[in-house]
Amino acid sequence: MSPRNTSTGKVLENMILPALTRGGYSYKTQRPIGKLLGGRVQVVDILMSTSTGEVIPVSTKWQQTSGTAEQKVPFEIMCPADAIHKSNGKLSKAYLVLGGAGWTLRDFYTSGEAHR
Repeated sequence: MSPRNTSTGKVLENMILPALTRGGYSYKTQRPIGKLLGGRVQVVDILMSTSTGEVIPVSTKWQQTSGTAEQKVPFEIMCPADAIHKSNGKLSKAYLVLGGAGWTLRDFYTSGEAHR
């Protein structure tokens, strides 16, 4: 059995970067923001900065076909929330961007149900 092609994850990140540039944001890619739940280093896809100095971590998940990325979304919500909590005010929010046509749980994740 051949391994799945997971290189599509960079597609969404590469789509977002020009929009950030055009919007006047500065950013760095693949940046650590603390520790993941469980102790490993937490690296976000994009660490963007606003003109007022606000720093916002951005994680991206691309799902071309149904698969395991959907199961990772709750962890992708919990870890930045934990980083925000531990940041002593340096981080106030984070974004998780879902792209691709393979999300069977998109409506669940974007409806607010995940907040419960």
